[in-house]
Amino acid sequence: MDVLGPPSVRRWARLAADALGRARADIDALNVFPVADGDTGTNLHLTMLSAAEAVESLPDDVDAAVVWQTLSYGALVGARGNSGVIVSQALRGLAEVLKDGGDLRAALARAACLARGCVARPVEGTVLSVLSAVAEAVREVETGPADVARRAAEEARAALRRTPGQLDVLARSGVVDAGGAGLTVVLESLAAVITGSHRERYDVPAPTAQVTPMTEVGAGYEVMYLLDADDDAVGRLRAELDAMGDSLVVVGGDGLWNVHVHVGEAGPAIEAALRVGRPYRIRVTYLAERARAAGDGRGVVAVAAGEGIAKLFEECGAVVVRREPGGRPALPAMLAAIRQAGREVVVLPNDEDAGAVAMAAAEIARQDGAVVTVLPTEATVQGLAALAVHDPSRRYDDDVVAMTGAAGHTRHGHLVVADRHGVTSAGLCRPGDVLGLIDGDVAVIGRTLEAVAALVVDRMLAGGGELVTLVTGADAPGGLATGVADHLRRVRPDADLVVYGGEQGGYPLLIGVE
Repeated sequence: MDVLGPPSVRRWARLAADALGRARADIDALNVFPVADGDTGTNLHLTMLSAAEAVESLPDDVDAAVVWQTLSYGALVGARGNSGVIVSQALRGLAEVLKDGGDLRAALARAACLARGCVARPVEGTVLSVLSAVAEAVREVETGPADVARRAAEEARAALRRTPGQLDVLARSGVVDAGGAGLTVVLESLAAVITGSHRERYDVPAPTAQVTPMTEVGAGYEVMYLLDADDDAVGRLRAELDAMGDSLVVVGGDGLWNVHVHVGEAGPAIEAALRVGRPYRIRVTYLAERARAAGDGRGVVAVAAGEGIAKLFEECGAVVVRREPGGRPALPAMLAAIRQAGREVVVLPNDEDAGAVAMAAAEIARQDGAVVTVLPTEATVQGLAALAVHDPSRRYDDDVVAMTGAAGHTRHGHLVVADRHGVTSAGLCRPGDVLGLIDGDVAVIGRTLEAVAALVVDRMLAGGGELVTLVTGADAPGGLATGVADHLRRVRPDADLVVYGGEQGGYPLLIGVE
């Protein structure tokens, strides 16, 4: 097997994205340079996630060149923040060499060169130093890519430990560089894929002192945008932006660029782009608002398709966005709810279509300075599980992790009555049949709600779990939940049961098991 071929690239991109997702809060806690806005881990996770999703969208039979180029493109268009943009350029350097079967040592050297070249004013003790150290260390490795990848990961970890001695603000804050920590996770993930030594989690060095948040004085704005422009025009833009502010990073090529800069006024930075090309996906963040967000309140937004469900979420403290069964919420209503909830917001869409609306509203709210996370809850019971562990006294990222974990450990099912003949994953169905779905797929077909509900609960519990949640619909017969409770007492007396009246239309019963 080609250890740097398409299957390995796909595995690496996904493993790195997932590892950064798990380490996100720990990396955010290290973030003191260039500004202590606590988002480097989040930005790197989103950058690598964009790269992973891009390569996963390709057909299985594409060649290595296409996969590597798509990885680079996905990182470029999805890059977030100063470190995310730099890492996207490092991935571009790897792709330039490895797409044609090149040597991993040369690829790492190219990655270091491109990353340093994209920063207007390079600073040692950052992700650039870690990448340069890696490129230098692997030059002497004479054996194959597995040893090169292993050496790169080892040197990244060592270089990361040296960053406080290279940058005074890191030493004063008792942290290693956040961007370097994220890059280390990416390189350790690469070594894991090439050597086959996968690990569940990559440790991030914890701060040894209290990190001081950035104050409003001199904070300015972070401006980011994608830019369609001729390559020869970008030099003029770079010079103009460099005179306006700092933390300038410009990456890309062949007419597509990703621009990041911190400036005192956002307007001139955008106007400069208009003079050389077409800027889009423009994101402007007032940096002090991001740092102050924790002091301005935290809230949860939940989407509900039934009046009983809506009341339940509201009783738990969520701002509720109502939608019709089978429909999606309106974008203005979603955005208004996010703004009402606070400066730090967790959104529970509880439906795939609602999730797309939530993501769009979250992006708009972020441009106003809000910190918004949309959890991938696909069902009401997952939203209820997430809200049950919500704790506004926790650090925001820790709260997000806890809520994500609770939702992810909740399997969801529901009952629906067929209104036509059809073919399902469980066989043929006729009008009037009761379909029992588990995690979105038809698992059981029967004639009565009570019988199908019991079978669905049994199958869901067979996969593990000890708490069953039932949410009864507007048209559910009165004895439906009671029948399930009686069944559980007979077959699983150890399982706990919670019943809510959801009043949702279309689905007589929603089921959750965690």
